[in-house]
Amino acid sequence: MRTLLIKNVRVLDPSCGRDMLGSILIRDGKIESVEESAEVEGAVLLDGCGLTAAPGLVDMHVHFRDPGQTYKEDLLTGAAAAAAGGVTSVLCMPNTAPAVDSEAGLAYIKEKSEKAKIHIYQAAAITRGLQGKELTDFAELKHAGAAAVSDDGRPVSDDGLMRAALEQAALKGLPVLSHCEDLALAGGVMHEGETSRALGVKGIPAAAEDNATARELSLIQPDGCPLHICHVSTAASFDMIRKAKAEGKRVTCETAPHYFVFTDQKLKGKNANFRMNPPLRTESDREAVIRAIADGTVDAIATDHAPHAPEEKANFVSAPNGVLGLETSLAAGITYLVKPGHITLLRLLELMSTSPARILGISGGTLKPGAPADIILFSMEEKWTVDPEKLHSKARNTPFAGMELTGRVKYTIVGGNVIFNEEAEHHGVHPAD
Repeated sequence: MRTLLIKNVRVLDPSCGRDMLGSILIRDGKIESVEESAEVEGAVLLDGCGLTAAPGLVDMHVHFRDPGQTYKEDLLTGAAAAAAGGVTSVLCMPNTAPAVDSEAGLAYIKEKSEKAKIHIYQAAAITRGLQGKELTDFAELKHAGAAAVSDDGRPVSDDGLMRAALEQAALKGLPVLSHCEDLALAGGVMHEGETSRALGVKGIPAAAEDNATARELSLIQPDGCPLHICHVSTAASFDMIRKAKAEGKRVTCETAPHYFVFTDQKLKGKNANFRMNPPLRTESDREAVIRAIADGTVDAIATDHAPHAPEEKANFVSAPNGVLGLETSLAAGITYLVKPGHITLLRLLELMSTSPARILGISGGTLKPGAPADIILFSMEEKWTVDPEKLHSKARNTPFAGMELTGRVKYTIVGGNVIFNEEAEHHGVHPAD
């Protein structure tokens, strides 16, 4: 493999708190050194002047719709979108058609993922067919390569079954990811509140999330499996998680960019590209999301990337929930968290790379010598306008359409190979060319 030398770049490594101007030497797909300056004969040079280098982002919550709904997205187009957003590792959710709940399903993902330019990890289902009735074979799933288990989108409502899942997962070393939603209160179009009532549509109360969060936290055992709570969106749920952490419970959580950027007011225009589950909440909830990110309650920022075909999103009431996120997540974090001073850039990168890699127990999130050379280079100051037609996903359902964001991914490197080059793409040349 070739030797690559990235020079004149600001190096940010949240895994060790590094913030320096220097060079990164990559040899045989791994990081060999990070120094103030380096000269290596025969190395391919990449001038990072004006750019920031950081560990590749790790998105621990995406939907690539493969198998079964590949007209929306597939593993390869999802990977291309990830690369364009600086994401070098993803965890796919298992609510596909059929659900990924067996060795055969994981084998399909593994085989197809070999053609992807990023690292694709797969979460397997907690229950067979996501039906919430019978646990899957965790030992088989672990052996077949599952990185975690989750019934995302179809939460396990049976208390005893969920507790058994946590016990079994602890024995097999599988992280458990929980979509917290009380299904008895679910089924609405958007957040239940003034806007939903004004539009005359059924709302989803915050209690749907809060009830389920309280249930999950009550099931955590001191010596049991750590629990990760997905896409938290309400002030009350953050308060409960904050309290549980203070009590020493083994719980982590994530939120998504749309929850710290938008509120349910965006639904006034009946644009289904602002519909997701959990739904956009109130301004006080949005402020609570930012507060939880700033005070350390939030452990990771994931996108819940959920592509849908344009015709599916055309009708506001009947449209499926979900929005794109992979290509806008870093810029959204810079624009709405770093620039206003809520957190530092180093902390943002920790939330988007080091911490999710640690939660999942996968490689990534570091620029330490010996680590895989999964790296992003981005401009901290470049402004750009989100054009849905220029996204790499098959879908176009981004809530950021037409918005100006600050922070632009310029290069994405996986295993020492440049898999995304923004300038080359602008001129119609792709890394594979």
